[in-house]
Amino acid sequence: MYTKLSLSAAAMPVFMPQVYSAPAAPPDSQILSNTSYGLIPGESSYYSNYPSKDPPFPANITAPVLNTTSGPAGPDDLMWQNLLSAEWVIYSFYQTAVEMFNTNSFTPLGLPNTTYQRIVSIRDNEAGHLRIFQDQISSNSVKPGACKYEFPFTKSEEFLAFQNLIEISSMAFLTGLVQQGQLNITKGALTAVAETETRHLVWGLIDVWNVDPFAGPSDTSFPYANQILDTTNRFIVPGSCPSANPSYPSPSQHLPPMAITNSTKSVTPGSKIQLQFEDPTNQPEFREEKEYYAVWFHGVENITVPFDTKTNKTIVPATFEEKGLIIGVLADEEGATTLESVVAGPIYLLQQPTALGTMLAV
Repeated sequence: MYTKLSLSAAAMPVFMPQVYSAPAAPPDSQILSNTSYGLIPGESSYYSNYPSKDPPFPANITAPVLNTTSGPAGPDDLMWQNLLSAEWVIYSFYQTAVEMFNTNSFTPLGLPNTTYQRIVSIRDNEAGHLRIFQDQISSNSVKPGACKYEFPFTKSEEFLAFQNLIEISSMAFLTGLVQQGQLNITKGALTAVAETETRHLVWGLIDVWNVDPFAGPSDTSFPYANQILDTTNRFIVPGSCPSANPSYPSPSQHLPPMAITNSTKSVTPGSKIQLQFEDPTNQPEFREEKEYYAVWFHGVENITVPFDTKTNKTIVPATFEEKGLIIGVLADEEGATTLESVVAGPIYLLQQPTALGTMLAV
């Protein structure tokens, strides 16, 4: 799975991070309604070089921030609320790893001795995202707080596998959120954040997996961001979110989640796959008189193929390049051209590294 790298001490840059302490959590989370409180992302190296296992600012303040004024919500407030709730999931994914592991968790895998520090730095970046997103929400709207989270890893190698999926799916939902944005400044900020997530992914592909990091001329664009955000609810402990938090995501279709069956041996282009719907309380309802399709998104295109509702079998389009991420949904119209046409999914088929494709096809 991993390739040992031989690094000479002379070739390695000397990294001497400045030592920071997280500000003590104030008794009232409302202090975060002041956008000038604390260190400002982009104006301090804090969000790159905070070295402690303790939660960095503003993640050390987990309560929601209530609106301080009344009036109409900002034009992009709902989108930023959804993204902030998602960011709490992503930040917590990394914070869990920072607390659980150390440098010696990764070097036995043949990985560089900088691996743990890179993960800490990504955690710091994600804390900066929390503050950026909080500051984009107007004073007329609530800034969501943290819930409790559970992630499917206990070993460092399991974390590294999911890190790949977390980053590339983040890039995909940000392409959808850009399409929701009303203000140009919102679209610019989302693009800038997506570029940072790309850096996180590329680090993992090169340093961890030792594979070609390039995904062709375009990463995958997916139009229905909230459908991806809804899949992150699997990491949220039910009933653990603060009562003041808005529902997440909003709006939500609560689509049946999909995964591949154990009989599926590959998810590369041209593979025949069988889907399953693991939530017994949320099953798709296929009507006899209707046709249903698997719609696959890759790059900036999508391709529709037949879906057999009796066997739950379909195929990954053979014409796709074996790069990046393929996202699939089930729809009652070709191309899934409307939000309402999607009846199940999405599912993520990771193409790099190929070995993770079937493991993470959820």
